[in-house]
Amino acid sequence: MLTTQYLDALPIWAVFVAFAIVAMVCYEAGFLLGRWWQDREPGEQEGPTGVIVGSIFALLAFLLAVTMGMAADRFDTRRATVLAEANAIETTYLRAGYLPEPAASQIRELLREYVPLRIRSDASGDLRSDIQQSEVLLNQMWSIAEGVAKTTNQGDLTSTFIESLNDTINLHETRVTAASARVPETLVLLLFIGSVLSLGMVGYGAGLTKRRSLLTAVVLVIALGAVLTLVVDLDRPLEGLVQVSQQPLIDIQQQIGPPQS
Repeated sequence: MLTTQYLDALPIWAVFVAFAIVAMVCYEAGFLLGRWWQDREPGEQEGPTGVIVGSIFALLAFLLAVTMGMAADRFDTRRATVLAEANAIETTYLRAGYLPEPAASQIRELLREYVPLRIRSDASGDLRSDIQQSEVLLNQMWSIAEGVAKTTNQGDLTSTFIESLNDTINLHETRVTAASARVPETLVLLLFIGSVLSLGMVGYGAGLTKRRSLLTAVVLVIALGAVLTLVVDLDRPLEGLVQVSQQPLIDIQQQIGPPQS
């Protein structure tokens, strides 16, 4: 089942807004602190602050690259799993014709009921119910295949169908597991905290020189916020602007038709 994290309580857009507000507050606080320190210690130069800020941003860039790679890999896995599941379902539907009647018709009808559940599994609010119903249908199909395997004299054809059905069952669990595989929450929070502190250090350095550019700060906040929000978006299978296309399963649904009952 899909795991939840602290940031999941916020919509995608709210994550960006919250980061932008906190980052600008930290930048302003850093600027005021730097200016206060300069007034207290007249002649205090920026010193190693610029080097420290550069080092922090270099580390932040590395963490962003690693996190983005992890989020993108998980997104690609979910997308590949949808395609693999669609192919497995289509093969199972076609090979159901190897079975004698009424088993062939029963299996195909169960698959017609199964496919819509798999399409909704990445968009439905009742995800747990869809998964449980999918498992019930898979168990029914397996029971029918078991009964045929014990009585038929066409073992080769039946085993071919069972192999396809087994792939469908495995991909069901693979897809559920892929939806639960997310970027570690600790890493995401570290990125947010590191980005905010980095902007605070930028403000502190500007405060020491008593010169700042709000435009530069806003652009930096927007750039960092956009990347961090994209990471969060890619890491949420059930919401966001970047979603795995369900078109392969939709195509299968159109090919096999709706349930007859």
